[in-house]
Amino acid sequence: LYLMGLAFLVPFLWMISSSLKPTYQIFAIPPQWIPRPARWQNYVEALTYVPFGRYTLNTLLIAASSIVGHLLSCTVIAYGFARLRAPGRDALFVVLLATMMLPYPVTMVPLYVLFHRLGWINTILPLTAPSFFGNPFYIFLLRQFFLTIPHEYEDAAHIDGANLVHIIWQIMIPLVKPALATVAVFTFQASWNDFLAPLVYLNKQSLYTVSLGLGFFRSTYTVQWAQLMAASLTTMIPVVAVFFMAQRLFVQGITLSGLKG
Repeated sequence: LYLMGLAFLVPFLWMISSSLKPTYQIFAIPPQWIPRPARWQNYVEALTYVPFGRYTLNTLLIAASSIVGHLLSCTVIAYGFARLRAPGRDALFVVLLATMMLPYPVTMVPLYVLFHRLGWINTILPLTAPSFFGNPFYIFLLRQFFLTIPHEYEDAAHIDGANLVHIIWQIMIPLVKPALATVAVFTFQASWNDFLAPLVYLNKQSLYTVSLGLGFFRSTYTVQWAQLMAASLTTMIPVVAVFFMAQRLFVQGITLSGLKG
């Protein structure tokens, strides 16, 4: 396991090494793992070459909005599929799952036409508004979690006079915190790393995200590898930090049921 782990770490260690090298050392033969000298100026150049501060704020805004949208919409929809009885519920759930088989390029053009007619091009709305209408995978994940919670909790709440809103937000939400943390981590990672959607919908550089900002280090004929590695390593920090902060709940959301003993 240690050897396998080390094998997976090799590209990451090479990225750290390359981010501190002068350009001529990156492709040296034989490979030189330890930079001599270490060039910390690469980080300064990478973070000042493009306005990464602005791009980071844009990305955080998009990620935060997407997290709120997914948590609100997916929780309510998943609860409906798991707990409420209605004609055609299971058939509708199958249709929902079937949409997961549609790759993004298939829906990209119709979505672009829709957002263009709404006047949302060159705004962050195409990147945030869809999250308020749910995500099939997150709905499925939360539904399975809701199914593991005994109905006695809701029956007791009904006896005490609680309505549906109180049951969802005061009883069910605390029980599915691990699953909600999993949705939040997945959403943040997807929003932070998303390149194609911002590339399609954003033309103003003031609205660019971190992923688009990394593209400035690649030109038609050259790539600034040292600065690109430094910028890429820096942009990884928020995702790693979010994962470690939510690690305990994240692992529970993947491996455990919604009922705690």
